[in-house]
Amino acid sequence: MSADGFKKTRVAYPIPLNWKMRPRTSDIDKLNEGIRVRLTTLEKKLLVQRSKREGYRTVSDFCRAKLIRKRETRRIEVSKEFKELTLKLDYDLNKIGVNLNQLAKKVNSFPDYRFSDADQALLQRILTELDRCFTVLQRYIDMIDSQ
Repeated sequence: MSADGFKKTRVAYPIPLNWKMRPRTSDIDKLNEGIRVRLTTLEKKLLVQRSKREGYRTVSDFCRAKLIRKRETRRIEVSKEFKELTLKLDYDLNKIGVNLNQLAKKVNSFPDYRFSDADQALLQRILTELDRCFTVLQRYIDMIDSQ
């Protein structure tokens, strides 16, 4: 070790003292097998673009994720009506959550609290609204699955 903070080595460049090697890869995690896939120039270009767009470091990482690790996802185009509907459903579900929290606070604040007719009506309205939201979402999911 020298006074300038570098380890003396036989290589042409000095190695800083705080330099650490990456951890050893276990035999199970080593990527030592390969497959050759033949693509057209356009297919390769599209594959590289898509892997970058989806945030993968390498095309190999992208291929492993799509082929083995992750469930297939697909991008779908939705209508303006669907976007508006999902925003409204999001707003409605948020309102339902607020109502449920208010009711839960009331119930938890008083151990001997009894549900009033208004509370029961509110719960029934919440249940009906949740059922409506679920039905609308299920209808759109069915439309997507049939494409």
